Amino acid sequence: MSETVTSPAGPETGAGQAEPTPLGIIAGAGAFPLALAKAATAQGRAVHGLLLKGIAGQDLTVYPHSWVGIGQFGAILKAARRAGCRDLVFIGSLVRPNLWTTMPDLVALKHIPEMARLYRGGDDHLLRGVARLFERQGFRLLAAQDVAPELLMPVGPLSRRVPDHEDLVDIAQALAAMRALGPYDVGQGMVIGAKRIVAVEGAEGTDGMLERCAAMRVSGRLKWGKAIGTLVKAPKPNQDRRIDLPAIGPATVEKAAAAGLRGIAVIAGSTLMVEPQEIIRLADRHGLFVVGVDATREVDHD
Repeated sequence: MSETVTSPAGPETGAGQAEPTPLGIIAGAGAFPLALAKAATAQGRAVHGLLLKGIAGQDLTVYPHSWVGIGQFGAILKAARRAGCRDLVFIGSLVRPNLWTTMPDLVALKHIPEMARLYRGGDDHLLRGVARLFERQGFRLLAAQDVAPELLMPVGPLSRRVPDHEDLVDIAQALAAMRALGPYDVGQGMVIGAKRIVAVEGAEGTDGMLERCAAMRVSGRLKWGKAIGTLVKAPKPNQDRRIDLPAIGPATVEKAAAAGLRGIAVIAGSTLMVEPQEIIRLADRHGLFVVGVDATREVDHD
């Protein structure tokens, strides 16, 4: 795999203002890394993709980039510095790797004891620790939504279908349950219907949870009628929102429809979305609602 490196930005431009250095995008799978790169370049900022081997797609290769192994901490640092990056963003889906099969380089090996401690906890605990490792090396971690706020879900429905009162009660109940589970660093998603929580997102991620719900319907374990149930996604309380913010895309809508759900509800302003027009098209095609919930307003659990 090839590597292309941009040169560091010059020290100053214009009226004494420093020219922004390239934004380093540590890219996992999915469409979000490319969406972020497009947003950043539209603002006039150069980007450099730090593409995780075997995980990131080829989309970001249209920009300057380096392929790096997920356990190659030293290689990631070297590539980011050679590209002149000072700011980094983590974005894209990523299955939690096995610490002992990531083939760490010499720099990463120095941090194995610390990484082993970080692995004794949930994903947020792990990601916070990884963020601190990069910050100690002089990098600044930015939130994707700070670079590209247009990727955030707005308040209100995107789809023609809207949630009714019973749906809103279900959504409120799911959000309350997620807040209660938050201190245990449990996943960012639930499936609920008729005031019954039937699935909590675990290590399999949102897609895996929805596939599990679809399988339960087929097997008869989940005896819901047609178009009952809502996927609810929200960030965990006290989560570091620079990394691993909840996200939805067209595939989320397809899998929710395959699971026989009625809709999708996420926290507006705290959920990333990609390809919103395709989300709307698919939601309307399947008759699902997709709504951004204002977290400052609650619905009674009646």
